[in-house]
Amino acid sequence: MSVRQLTAETTQNFDALQAQASRIMGVLTGAGYELVAPAAIQPAGVFLDVIGEALRSRTYVFTDPAGAELCLRPDLTVPVCRLHLERDPKAVRSGRYCYNGAAFRYQPANAGPAHPREFRQAGFEQIGGFAGQSPEMADAASLALVLDAIEASGMARRRLAIRVGDLGLARAVMAAVDMPRRWRQRLAGLFWRADAFRAELARLSTTPGSNAAHLPRDLMDALAATHDTPTAAADAVAIVLGHLDERRLETFGARPVEDVAASLAALARDAVARPLAPEATAAIERYIAIGGTLAGLPEALRALAAEMNLDIARAIASTEQRNAALERAGIDPGGVAYSGEFGRALAYYTGFVFEIGLPEAPRTSPIAGGGRYDRLMATCGAPADVPAVGAAIHTERLLVALAGGGA
Repeated sequence: MSVRQLTAETTQNFDALQAQASRIMGVLTGAGYELVAPAAIQPAGVFLDVIGEALRSRTYVFTDPAGAELCLRPDLTVPVCRLHLERDPKAVRSGRYCYNGAAFRYQPANAGPAHPREFRQAGFEQIGGFAGQSPEMADAASLALVLDAIEASGMARRRLAIRVGDLGLARAVMAAVDMPRRWRQRLAGLFWRADAFRAELARLSTTPGSNAAHLPRDLMDALAATHDTPTAAADAVAIVLGHLDERRLETFGARPVEDVAASLAALARDAVARPLAPEATAAIERYIAIGGTLAGLPEALRALAAEMNLDIARAIASTEQRNAALERAGIDPGGVAYSGEFGRALAYYTGFVFEIGLPEAPRTSPIAGGGRYDRLMATCGAPADVPAVGAAIHTERLLVALAGGGA
């Protein structure tokens, strides 16, 4: 290909992306979302805390001349949350924002055109609750809006496959079984990585203390004894610092000693804990094995609750309310695939999540995705959790799909 041909093709693709983005943004702004352009360079800390291990290693991180650790944004949700907080530091107001901008993630050299290192996201975020709108209604509205935006680009909706999950529902199931709170938190933190979640569940069900086997026994015994003390956290810090001082060891790294002590104390308690009861393990495994469609989800949950004696009535009611909201939005729950172990790759999601793609395309290359992230605003600096939901379209993938006959 000559330089002139290459230049013409690049210009043609750019023009096509711009025209497609114009149609998408027309849908989003028409739905009442304010067009914003958050900065591409962001503080690295908040991203590294919330995006999860899968993307943490693929984020471009650097230090500026003043010593601040920064990154090129790997997505636009966190920058929009930070923009909202700049306008409203106490996060008492609600906001609806949309955007069309570049995101950056490292990809291996052989990743292919569907996974560029710099790519564009056209998306929207609803931060805060709106009068008369329940969380289930907001979830349904976000899925409906992203489908409308994709359809406006020329992609026929009948060609799309929708896959959803619910991290809030998974937490409800885990809350209904008997296990230490720290185990619930640990499993919830791994839920978006199905293999890691299953491995940790198996470990807790057999040898929960195995991760402490390589640590000094005297340290583990001392930390385990702090479990029921009123000052457990402070006691753990004192024990760890005393252990280091006796051995003339110094702390190093970025983690505060309080975090290290808390982690070691949890391992010490695991070392003397009984394995997760078989019925608890079975209940969780039964839940993550649920498949089918959203239409069949409430009945599958009722069967699970009856068989395993789980109190998840509120969670079941929520799924029914969301299905009803989806139907009102023109989406048939019977045409939406559900997977009990689906959690997306971004660790900040907390509830309903979804991905949209072509049935024939790999699941690693969805056209769009989104969901609920009610705890992200607090991580970004808000004084409390704030309900939030959003979605983004990978516009290059959408353009490729359309070129392959998407209409």
